[in-house]
Amino acid sequence: MSLHRPNGGELAGSGIILVHPKFPENIGATARIAFNFGISRLIVVSSEPYDEERMLKMATHKAGHLIRDMQYCATTAEAAASFHFIVGTTARQGKKRLEDQSPREVMAQLVPLVPGNRIALMFGQESTGLSNEDLDFCQFASTIPTASFASLNLAQAVAIHVYELYTALNPNPFAAVPKSEFANSYDLEGMYEHIEEALSTITFLRDTNHSYWMRNIRQFLGRVRLKKKEASMIRGICRKLLWHSQAHKAREEQQLEPETHGQE
Repeated sequence: MSLHRPNGGELAGSGIILVHPKFPENIGATARIAFNFGISRLIVVSSEPYDEERMLKMATHKAGHLIRDMQYCATTAEAAASFHFIVGTTARQGKKRLEDQSPREVMAQLVPLVPGNRIALMFGQESTGLSNEDLDFCQFASTIPTASFASLNLAQAVAIHVYELYTALNPNPFAAVPKSEFANSYDLEGMYEHIEEALSTITFLRDTNHSYWMRNIRQFLGRVRLKKKEASMIRGICRKLLWHSQAHKAREEQQLEPETHGQE
């Protein structure tokens, strides 16, 4: 899949905290997601290291540095220490817990806080999620709304939250991507000459309808607002049609030439 590479500068210093994840593969997938959206810190709360090979397999080589630079912390308090604002993710509700909001609602509140502050997204273990004690370190709680069946894996939950944070910070993410240049009049006139030559060669255009059809073709392609590369592509198609037509004509002429036999 082709992806637009985000800037991610707004999230420098921000990170993802995974509290006692069960599977190394989910850590690797999280690193890959983080790298795609400009997050450069990955922190894991665990007393034991995880299998690096299994993590790297899911992270892919481009996000492998996040695994190699990953920080291990013995407690959630240690993992949270350097962050100013933390979003805790949870599917459970309770009177003593923070008010649950959707990822989109939470990220909209975070946007004004991002400049000058370090933001973290905290995720709990796959089977149990975050405890009340973990959520004590969080200023926000986020719950992914689903239909009646709710069963997202850890990496999927990370992807949704990181995407919502990135798009909240970048409401027009493709605005900085250079747009293809539109074809100018010189490009278009060269294209129309090639179209006219090709259609005349295959006898689509005749003396009786030549002007009528070319004017219709111009009006149609004018509405399309062709880019320079698209006009060039159409010219390439016309060149190929002309080449095949000329090759076919040459073969026919060769077949029609009478055979001559020398006589003494």
